[in-house]
Amino acid sequence: MVRRGFLGALLATLFAVPATAGAQDDIVRSHALSLIGEPQYERGFDHLDFVNPDAPKGGTLRMSAFGGFDSLNPYIPKGNPAGAASLAVETLMDQHLGEPSTEYGLIAESVEHPKDHSWVIFNLRPEARFHDGSPVTAEDVAFSFEVLRDKGQPFYRYYYRNVTEAKVLDTHRIRFDFSETGNRELPQIMGQLPVMSKAYWADREFGATTLEAPMGSGPYRVSAVEPNRRVVLERVEDYWGRDLGINRGRYNYDRVQYEYFADRTAVLEAFKGYVYDYRTENSSKDWATAYEFPAVERGDVKVELVPHSRPTGMQGFIYNLRRPLFQDPALREALSYAFDFEWANKNLFYGQYERTESFFSNTELASQGLPSEAELELLEPLRGMIPEEVFTEPYSPPSTAENSLRENLGKAFQILREAGYKFENKTLLTPEGEPVSFEILLADPQFERIVLPFIENLRRLGVDASLRTVDAAQYQNRVRDFDYDMVVGSYPQSESPGNEQRDFFGSEAAERPGSRNLAGIRSEAVDRLIDNIIFAENREALVTATRALDRVLLHSHIVIPQWHISALRIAYWDKFGRPPVDPDYGVDVFAWWILPEKAAELAETYK
Repeated sequence: MVRRGFLGALLATLFAVPATAGAQDDIVRSHALSLIGEPQYERGFDHLDFVNPDAPKGGTLRMSAFGGFDSLNPYIPKGNPAGAASLAVETLMDQHLGEPSTEYGLIAESVEHPKDHSWVIFNLRPEARFHDGSPVTAEDVAFSFEVLRDKGQPFYRYYYRNVTEAKVLDTHRIRFDFSETGNRELPQIMGQLPVMSKAYWADREFGATTLEAPMGSGPYRVSAVEPNRRVVLERVEDYWGRDLGINRGRYNYDRVQYEYFADRTAVLEAFKGYVYDYRTENSSKDWATAYEFPAVERGDVKVELVPHSRPTGMQGFIYNLRRPLFQDPALREALSYAFDFEWANKNLFYGQYERTESFFSNTELASQGLPSEAELELLEPLRGMIPEEVFTEPYSPPSTAENSLRENLGKAFQILREAGYKFENKTLLTPEGEPVSFEILLADPQFERIVLPFIENLRRLGVDASLRTVDAAQYQNRVRDFDYDMVVGSYPQSESPGNEQRDFFGSEAAERPGSRNLAGIRSEAVDRLIDNIIFAENREALVTATRALDRVLLHSHIVIPQWHISALRIAYWDKFGRPPVDPDYGVDVFAWWILPEKAAELAETYK
């Protein structure tokens, strides 16, 4: 879970490293937790390097959202929530886009934990206040943990499963005890806890959908709602945390407005019509062809490609291994030869993408070549439980850069024949004589242009593949219940993978509705490799363990890898002031501010 929903997926999976040691040798006390070296900022720092600490306040930031919503509680499994509501809720600690794998105190002023990471204590700031003026207390923190665990999305029960107890030590001090030692990520997992008011929920049902935004303590509160159309948040003038170093120079808008659209084409057209202000473009076709409208030519809209250093993870066609058809790794491998990335990149993507070859792409965690000696120490005990190719072949997805598609399909036929499949009357039959047939489920019609050529190539293999595009709500429900044969999905990663890998690939998550184990992989070997990551004693051991897991996942062919780009494609109306540098891991639009004169000129021109 990533606080407030806009800092990117899973930058929050971190380790704890001491900034200052306490009087007791085995207790670490600090204002921050970090995996990769010491925290960049010392206790009491004034502001982040990539902000203007004196940025003016005012104006409205208008953003877009796709789909609709019928609830403002983003923490429960019911309904279709508006994620914007999470802007109102603070966490114990916070992250920023300029420094990977680091959390700084927010509601918590400081944190304590023993070196074996068997518990963590958060010392709350006495000045922290909810929007009704009531203080944030340890009782509120304990309530938030318990209600999320018991009534929140299934993800929380899994995420907090190693937390045995929340102990209120005094009004501003809370301790979480853990069921295991050596899991360095657990203190930071608890640092991500959204803190809600126990008193507010005393006469409300937490598990019910609601259009009343849960009360928080953050820089914004929800001020207006139009179901399925709009959510408006207003800046809290007396926000208790406005002068903290992690916040100063950020959250500069008086209002943040999210406009909802049911059609992605309408989203782009609305941007061109000055309905909203800032856009991150995910379509290579639109990036190449749709930004030559008059406002761009006049300079009223700025279009930029912003390189970043953050992990790009894995996006791909994901097999549902819960389906008997896809339990055969030979079939999964063979079908990957029908996806022609090079053709798609040239003809559909305007050459903008790179092929993804790792679940941890764009990081040092990605496996390369054959296993190192350190990796072999982890992999050798698993022989017979993992693909033999892990030891003998570097992984590389099928490519038409050197081979033709015809040659690749020939390789697929060879794999299938050796596995007992037959080709009769232009139909591929399983070893049991059943036709190979499956459905690819989508929620975005724009992706059809990518899937349809893949389906055509599959037909050349005798595979009866079909496409079904459904609305966002139906898609969400079907994915939550694992009701699909294949989906296009992703596994976002951080610089410091940890407990979330259990949710992505762990056996326990495979049958838990709502988990992110979309492939349904269940493997004792994978579970053991994940534990090696979670209990890694240092960065070197973490890198080794992650590369070992990466190899096993790749050679297990649970996905057909797609592509990535190591840059953000952004477009925005020229009404913003902006710090001279962007953070290394993306663009923080909440560190920008409105220029009133430019905003007035645009409003007059495009009214």
